[in-house]
Amino acid sequence: MSGITEHSSNSMMGPEGFGSDSFADAQDNGRSAPIRDMPMLHKNPADRRQLLEIGREQDKLKVMRLIIQEMARGVDQSELFPSVVKLVAEKSLEIKKLVYMFLVRYAEDLPDLALLSISTFQKGLKDPNQLIRASALRVLSSIRVPVIVPIMQIALKQAATDMSPYVRKTAAHATPKLLALAPAEKDSLVEVIEQLLHDRTTMVLGSVVMAFEEVCPERLDLLHRHFRKLCNVLIDIDEWGQIAVLRLLTRYARTQFLDPNQGDEAAVTTERPFYEESDSESKEDDEEDEEQQGKEKKKKAYVMDPDHRLLLRSCLPLLHSRNAGVIAGVVQLYHYLAPHSEMSMVIRPLVRLIKLNRETQYIVLSMINSLALERKSLFEPYLKSFYVRSSDPRPVRLLKLEVLTTIANESNISSILREFQQYVRDADKQFVTATIQCIGRCASRLSNVTESCMTGLMSLMAMDDEAIVAESVVVIKKLLQLNPEAHKEIIVQMSTLAQTVRVPMARASILWIIGEYSSHIVKIAPDVLRVMAKSFSQEEDIVKLQILNMAAKLFITNHKQTKLLTTYVLNLAKYDMSYDIRDRGRFIRTLLFTKEMKLHKHAKQLFLSEKPAPNLQSQFTARDRFALASLSHALDQLCAGFLPIPPFPAQAPDPTLRNVEEKEKEKEKEKEISKSKSFYSEDEDDSDSDSDSDSGSDSESTDSQEGSDGEAAGKQSSDSEESSDESSESSDESVSFASKDSDGSASDSADSDSGSDSDSDSDTQKAPAKKVVKASSSSSS
Repeated sequence: MSGITEHSSNSMMGPEGFGSDSFADAQDNGRSAPIRDMPMLHKNPADRRQLLEIGREQDKLKVMRLIIQEMARGVDQSELFPSVVKLVAEKSLEIKKLVYMFLVRYAEDLPDLALLSISTFQKGLKDPNQLIRASALRVLSSIRVPVIVPIMQIALKQAATDMSPYVRKTAAHATPKLLALAPAEKDSLVEVIEQLLHDRTTMVLGSVVMAFEEVCPERLDLLHRHFRKLCNVLIDIDEWGQIAVLRLLTRYARTQFLDPNQGDEAAVTTERPFYEESDSESKEDDEEDEEQQGKEKKKKAYVMDPDHRLLLRSCLPLLHSRNAGVIAGVVQLYHYLAPHSEMSMVIRPLVRLIKLNRETQYIVLSMINSLALERKSLFEPYLKSFYVRSSDPRPVRLLKLEVLTTIANESNISSILREFQQYVRDADKQFVTATIQCIGRCASRLSNVTESCMTGLMSLMAMDDEAIVAESVVVIKKLLQLNPEAHKEIIVQMSTLAQTVRVPMARASILWIIGEYSSHIVKIAPDVLRVMAKSFSQEEDIVKLQILNMAAKLFITNHKQTKLLTTYVLNLAKYDMSYDIRDRGRFIRTLLFTKEMKLHKHAKQLFLSEKPAPNLQSQFTARDRFALASLSHALDQLCAGFLPIPPFPAQAPDPTLRNVEEKEKEKEKEKEISKSKSFYSEDEDDSDSDSDSDSGSDSESTDSQEGSDGEAAGKQSSDSEESSDESSESSDESVSFASKDSDGSASDSADSDSGSDSDSDSDTQKAPAKKVVKASSSSSS
């Protein structure tokens, strides 16, 4: 199959299939000068237009090369469109390829002018050169005018049955374009795709699958007959086609096979009761229990479908691909289809991709973060691969921090924290704040390192950078909610920072801690409220809200010392510029000082109720709604063209739907055998004699006589053919080729009949054979 993909014309095709990559390639054997040696008049649009219309063939080629070169640089060349369109009828193949390249670029922008040469494009569809046919089809599909939809449909159907695989590939690429132009013609386009799916050329299959994903991604029933073929030729398809095929087979397999990990959730228990009954009374019960348990085992026992195993096995060689997208596709397929025990085979190739460019690193690390949430142990051996380097860009650094935090456990937390200590000293402040957040997540998840993490975060508050201090305070606040009784000293230290910290979020967090845990600092909390009341009018809104909350909490717990301070703060809030502050002040005043209200009795429950500890989670926990290795997963938002991964079925569909291909192969083999028998007369006679010898004794004698007559006739025909002219040889060959189908059908009918009928059929078949031999011998004489 690989020999078919390497077509003889591939050496002539560049990225778009029109010519070599370099426009200065010497294909005209020195007849034209390089572009840099052309006269300056070629740079004038009027002169170019004149040369394109009345110039020599060499001048036209030079100008077209210059136009394509500037078009590739981004220079607009649409003003030359009328002059370039006229060159479609040129006889030069090089000029035609360049013209078609130009038209593909500007036909969509100028459809009215492109319609002027529609007849020339239709003639190009019947050109002997496959590149011209493909280019004409590409230009037609680029003209976005509804008038040419019928012409495009006819051209697509012709191209789908073209002898050249390159033209069929172009037809597959043109199918989504026609769907965007005429959505009502979807049914006819599905028929074209269904026809192209029967193609066995790997050059075509990748493009057909991509067109399938855009035109009819929901028609997975069309893949039943081609599933095994796609699995077998997957390694021979081009890299971008492999990505599309892997994505399609993943969705198909999720609808056709059972979950290979369904037996891991529940296990069959076969324990006996502690107190047993007598043997005579419990024999029947034991037999019934064993039968039920045996049925349950049969129901729960999972046997992987052979096609499921074929898919997993055919994907493994792709892990050695040089394309990162192919490896990501294999990882996606194994993540959704493979058993957990086999997932380790794809982890090493995935981790190896971290050493590539920064764009690939971002996508790969996003995948690893999602995988690590479910399978942390798979990435523990590659811990050092996720250490941050000084040359890594900021997005890659942040993703590596996420991976290190996710795979942290009791055995490797010490080395991870040592790395975090180095990251905190980095010059990138955003990276430092993200590191502090990761330290807090590790401390909240692993209780044995909570104390050391708290000590380290307290030391960071002595730094001069306000952003680092603020983030440390916010993280400490979240950690204190986990166990405030064990960290009274930290609460006291936090209260002393209320006056020095200037970042609004950090000051608000400190005030919340003082108000929430005021029972641990009874003497310090009222003094902090007094200081904050002096600067109430200069604070930010978020700080003012926390001052009001702290005043209400201290009024409830320490009414005698804080009553006047609370009244003063509420009066300041009454005349504040922010309506949020005014509303909060009126609410607290009414709740605390209006005893007739029913809520007055529940004020303590409203302000000092137990708060649940914050659940510090990774940002990738919410990305499981998107398919792994997709654009939506990388951006964490729904993108156009996203196809979700379907769930596993409760019961496996009929696996015989995928056996159609084997039947077709058997029919093709039978046809090949019948053709070979009809082409070689001696083999046919021998096979006839062998098949007839297996019948009864009476038929053996008759068949042997007829076989000897056939051999004698064959010798006579061979002698006559040696002495005949060339004209008679051609006539004999036409007769033999014409009799292939009749002989093949006759042999099929002879095999299906009984013994007596086969004898009569063989007699009727050999009689005209003798007449043909005699006729050929008489004509030769």
